[in-house]
Amino acid sequence: MEGVFPAPPLEARPRTPRSILFMCRMNAVRSPMAEIIARSLLPGTYVASAGVRPGERDPFVDAVLDEVGLSLGRHAPHSLDELEDDYFDLIVTLAPEAHHAALELTRSMAVDVMYWPTPDPTVASGTREQILSSYRDVREFLKTLIEKRLKDTG
Repeated sequence: MEGVFPAPPLEARPRTPRSILFMCRMNAVRSPMAEIIARSLLPGTYVASAGVRPGERDPFVDAVLDEVGLSLGRHAPHSLDELEDDYFDLIVTLAPEAHHAALELTRSMAVDVMYWPTPDPTVASGTREQILSSYRDVREFLKTLIEKRLKDTG
């Protein structure tokens, strides 16, 4: 997890979507992190997250969000099947498995699906600080993409 993550290709987005779903594999790290960051940056937009299957809450996510004044609150990882709402203007997928699931889910719907390949920080090893560093990298990567791709441009 060295260096800067490559940015996915730019997609023109004239305005912030009214509702966004972030998806990853287990809704434990990347998608809940994106959800909380997006909620802080996109007031007035409905934002949710889900996994292809539910995982376990990750304490490193809580730690790196706390560093920037954000919190998951009572978030518990959940799957697509457990979502309360199932219509979104935009689905942002953060892992290959989630992208395939989103394409399958939306094949008969008029929903935009964007793929932001995002590294999985849970594969990081080393000291606690080195592991936290990889989670911070993902946090900043997601924040930058949300600011550049989803905030109103006009």
